[in-house]
Amino acid sequence: MFYSKKFKKFYNLKHCFFSRKGGFSRGLYKGLNCGRGSKDKKKNIIMNLKKVAKKMSVKNNHLILMYQTHSNKVIEIKKNNYKKKIRADAMVTKMRGIALGVVTADCVPILIYDRKNKIIGCIHAGWRGAISGVIKNTILKIRKLNSDNKIYATIGPCIGKESYEVDLKFFKNFVKKSKKNKKFFTIKNRNKKLFNLREYVAKKLTEQNVLIDHVNHDTFKERDNFFSYRRSTILHQRDYGRSISTIKLI
Repeated sequence: MFYSKKFKKFYNLKHCFFSRKGGFSRGLYKGLNCGRGSKDKKKNIIMNLKKVAKKMSVKNNHLILMYQTHSNKVIEIKKNNYKKKIRADAMVTKMRGIALGVVTADCVPILIYDRKNKIIGCIHAGWRGAISGVIKNTILKIRKLNSDNKIYATIGPCIGKESYEVDLKFFKNFVKKSKKNKKFFTIKNRNKKLFNLREYVAKKLTEQNVLIDHVNHDTFKERDNFFSYRRSTILHQRDYGRSISTIKLI
């Protein structure tokens, strides 16, 4: 389990970036696989999520997860919808007694806290969501609830800049969006570049005047700690697990 030093200091906040260690899953999913979209045995996923709920001190059905689709959609969690299927890639809430969760396997988990207004959030930021505005949309959603804010974000474990190899089409897609995006890429060879997703996401947060810190781990390199979509693909594995990151108001 990994924590933000900054978020640890907030007395009315509980959070955790869970590693893959310590769960009930076996084989490809060995450990704490929390991916309901994986092909892992459902009973194992349920037991893993129960373990997370217990750690976060919430009821099993008060650990709120999303059906993530790499979109820019943000939903506010309220008493009238927290039991429904949440189809989004970011959530915000003022509710106490629930924990918001985001699952990732190389994408960036971002936990959000508006200290002034006691609003929390979580974001699933892969490159698609990040480039299409999921981060900006989340901050705007918080500011819609209250415009006088002090917003903090912690950027969790994700694929590192040395591990994220992309082709020229990918690179051109980002440069087309803004020429300033060139700085997030370094050359690997004639046909490939390396993309710094963490720094791209950090820039999107700072553009919204959000104060950030990092829990800086490379999910691709740290096999014992994290699941990785890219690593599983390279190894020709049929599927992959997902790690979970959570936040709640105390």
